[in-house]
Amino acid sequence: MESRDSLPSGFSQNDSLPIRLVAPGFGHLSPEAAASYSLPHHLTYYFFLFVWEGSTEFEVDLEKIEVKTHEVVFSLPHQIRQLSASLHGNTYYKLGLPEACLALLPRHYAFLLNPLHRQKIRFDAAAAARLRTIFELLLGLLRTPETHPELILAQLNSLLTEMNAAYFAVDKQPADDRLAKFLEFQLFVEDNLTEHPTIERIAEDLAVSTDGLYQLVKQYAGLSPKEFLTNRLMLEAKRRLYYQQRSSVKELAYELGFNDPAYFSRLFKKVTGKTVATFFRDLS
Repeated sequence: MESRDSLPSGFSQNDSLPIRLVAPGFGHLSPEAAASYSLPHHLTYYFFLFVWEGSTEFEVDLEKIEVKTHEVVFSLPHQIRQLSASLHGNTYYKLGLPEACLALLPRHYAFLLNPLHRQKIRFDAAAAARLRTIFELLLGLLRTPETHPELILAQLNSLLTEMNAAYFAVDKQPADDRLAKFLEFQLFVEDNLTEHPTIERIAEDLAVSTDGLYQLVKQYAGLSPKEFLTNRLMLEAKRRLYYQQRSSVKELAYELGFNDPAYFSRLFKKVTGKTVATFFRDLS
């Protein structure tokens, strides 16, 4: 079984780094393998799609996103992803990186936590041209499997720095300290999701007041902290139903930290508009 934070076995195009890049005429899988990976599946790595020219449709966590010229869409480990087959008629670059590869880079890239809940990034013409140049440099480096990893990592740092800058450029209220605190909130939620932490506990851990936490999460997520936690739990429920094909409400509820399966069922229907049984049946 693959690690949940790794590329599938045999995918890497470098002898020392786990990385895979696909572009027109480069890096494509066999038709049989491509068919299986075009289906919805749980990601075990970070995935980026840059459309230089054209458009395509991308689906992440069961939501469709249209990707147009000079746009990047990204998805994260544990998300459910599906690509459109029409992509291959466009000029594009697809990149897969596991956490093990990102850990070798000299900095963290806050956009990979998706604090603004935008999985699509728009680039102006100049930035898009720089992005394409970096992808082409990476493509050249990956044509030779024994390329020194430092050369590849240098280009990856430039690539992710461009994406990080463009992601946050749309936020017209730059407040780095507040954004950093919101990222802390997101990390806390991810690390303690199934423990159902109280808002008071989260605020105490982040060294803010409960009112300050409310204002912070409302600014960046448009939700209250409680709504954010609930939505994240229900998203996790949908992912597990989709990926694990689990139909037992009781088992799923206990996995997600709910002591009362009936309450979990009511909450799931309130947030998704469907019962667990209906959602599971619609996936079949």
